Amino acid sequence: MGKEVLPPGNGDSASPVDLKKALEERYLAYALSTIMHRALPDVRDGLKPVHRRIMHTMRLLRLNPEQGFAKCARIVGDVMGKFHPHGDQSIYDALVRLAQPFAMRYPLVDGQGNFGNIDGDNAAAMRYTEARMTEVAAELLSGITEDAVDFRPTYNEEDEEPIVLPGAFPNLLCNGSSGIAVGMATSVPPHNAAEVCDAALALIDDPDVPVSRLLDFVQGPDFPTGGIIVEGRASIREAYETGRGGFRLRARWHKEDQGRGTWNVVVTEIPYGVQKSRLIEKIAELILARKLPLLEDVRDESAEDIRVVLVPKSRAVEPELLMESLFRLTDLETRFPLNMNVLSRGKVPSVLSLKDVLREWLDHRREVLVRRSQHRLAEIEKRLEILAGYLVAYLNIDEVIGIIREEDEPKPVMMERFNLTDNQAEAILNMRLRALRKLEEFEIRTEFDKLSEEKTQIEALLASEAKQWKTVRWEVAKVRQTFDPEKNPALGRRRTTFGDAPSHDLEDVQQAMIEREPITVILSEKGWLRAMKGHLTDLSTVVFKEGDSLKLSFHAQTTDKILLFTTGGKFYTIGGDRLPGGRGHGEPVRIMVDMENDQAVVTAFAHDPERRLLIASYAGNGFIVPEKEVVANTRKGKQIMNVKTPDEARLCIPVSGDHAAIVGENRKLLVFPLEQVPEMVRGKGVRLQRYKDGGIADLKTFAIADGLTWQDSADRTFTRSKDELAEWIGDRAAAGRMAPKGFPRTGKFG
Repeated sequence: MGKEVLPPGNGDSASPVDLKKALEERYLAYALSTIMHRALPDVRDGLKPVHRRIMHTMRLLRLNPEQGFAKCARIVGDVMGKFHPHGDQSIYDALVRLAQPFAMRYPLVDGQGNFGNIDGDNAAAMRYTEARMTEVAAELLSGITEDAVDFRPTYNEEDEEPIVLPGAFPNLLCNGSSGIAVGMATSVPPHNAAEVCDAALALIDDPDVPVSRLLDFVQGPDFPTGGIIVEGRASIREAYETGRGGFRLRARWHKEDQGRGTWNVVVTEIPYGVQKSRLIEKIAELILARKLPLLEDVRDESAEDIRVVLVPKSRAVEPELLMESLFRLTDLETRFPLNMNVLSRGKVPSVLSLKDVLREWLDHRREVLVRRSQHRLAEIEKRLEILAGYLVAYLNIDEVIGIIREEDEPKPVMMERFNLTDNQAEAILNMRLRALRKLEEFEIRTEFDKLSEEKTQIEALLASEAKQWKTVRWEVAKVRQTFDPEKNPALGRRRTTFGDAPSHDLEDVQQAMIEREPITVILSEKGWLRAMKGHLTDLSTVVFKEGDSLKLSFHAQTTDKILLFTTGGKFYTIGGDRLPGGRGHGEPVRIMVDMENDQAVVTAFAHDPERRLLIASYAGNGFIVPEKEVVANTRKGKQIMNVKTPDEARLCIPVSGDHAAIVGENRKLLVFPLEQVPEMVRGKGVRLQRYKDGGIADLKTFAIADGLTWQDSADRTFTRSKDELAEWIGDRAAAGRMAPKGFPRTGKFG
């Protein structure tokens, strides 16, 4: 076979293409298309192309706020056929969202029919629903017929569509926007229109105003579903200064008295973007999974307004604690991100600050004003020209009629005779006979003077930037009046308020999320840990792996923290609710915490933050540590006692009384006051007893007034009074004396 040659052709044949280069070019084109024409809103009108096309189509269909509704299928059909060649369902979904009062702070579409609800139910099919524009949408489109914005050809070049809307309403900030493009995303929360207008007015008055000053007006987001923002002011300021951040948003709730000391919690506002039905399902699942032990039941009693009833387990439950546990585990608290990544000047994706967004909107409004003024000026000049022609015709009416009757081509004759322009002559010739009656000199001169005055004003406006900003300021103030909270509270009043997150102790909240049940913790000699249900007294039925046996057991609750102390001087913490069940042999401690292989568990017990512990090493060093200081927050544990091999941590006992008794492997006993042992949170400690060889055998704390007790192998109890212990009492770090007669051979106090 010879070398394969591409077939000759007249351009229809295949040609080789570098795959890497082709993929890069095509993917870049796709990415740019997604960024520019789908996912990111324009900073000037706050709309994505699909929303802009819907608004433009509704204007062409004359669906103004004061006129009738049209079927959504008709609107969607026109949008898809003329401007937006994509799926009808995606267009309808975008239209539906513009009409939802729980999704849009200021809806752009006035919907008639089923447009979905906050439970997440879908809208009815587009053939059943109807729509028209709202007053807000009319503001966005105001001036579009007056050459306020540029138009471009549609996808099939049969028609034209606006590149951006005039946007008299600050839509980006007031209604927010979110979208995911390629390699970037946007998330702008809704805001209060009156506050945004106030900030814009402040920016017009002082272009150098800092963002912190603007935040005196725009306090933060204002979500259509209300709620409470529990974010700090410093965090909010940073978010608006950089264009990136987030806001913690909580549901609004109150305690409702049920009589006889009982009460329920009633949630009346839920965070923005949360589906109520899904939220209630999640709470119900957590109740069944016993993750919310303080909560008995959840009921949805909502009608038009939201009313979610939470029934506590008992009247003794703290409502704040109950809600804190719910905020942690459910969407009753969410975080709404702020990422003001928008198309700056309609072209460049940029993350803008609050000030930048307002600046670009105001610059756009000024440009719209200038373009509308220029358009109006051209119209006035055209009309003044015609009025001047009418005046000539009126003053020479008989001669004009004579020329029209006698001449075959009256137009050039009139233009030459009366020195008229083409437009003036055309206007006179096109005039109806009935208009001659109205053609009075006074009326013509009045209109001429009025238009001349307007022309002078517009020319002065176009010549002065200060006058332009003054007019923009007047327009913004007019919009603010429409959304004034006092004049129009239903639309203008702030719905989202600000509050401080309750400073509940983290411990309390975590405890509230665990169901309290009694358990018996069992640790084997080989380090296998488990929790049996209930407080067991007889452990004879408990089985262990072959060659393993019981090391220790104790009673606890699932809400307790279980502390483990190892020979390396480290404390580890495991939640009582996280211990493996008692059906099998449990799990090795090393799986639950990051314990070194050469270390073993010295002891384990339930945490009591009020206690103090006396810990000692084999070499006889020790100190007292408050138990609240030994709790570890990670799997790695917390180093408390510093020991170096061959020494190791050997004993950990709770402190009680005023004296300590220590006995070594050499059976020498020493009793000394506890006040001689320092209290530390970490260290090697001080010497408790001195040994020539060997190390510590046992340690005990007791009240000297009650005497020292121990048990022998036959479970007999011996007590030595203070006087009887006189020869063993000394200072710490002494060697001690041989234990008295009757002291157990094991060298332990029992």
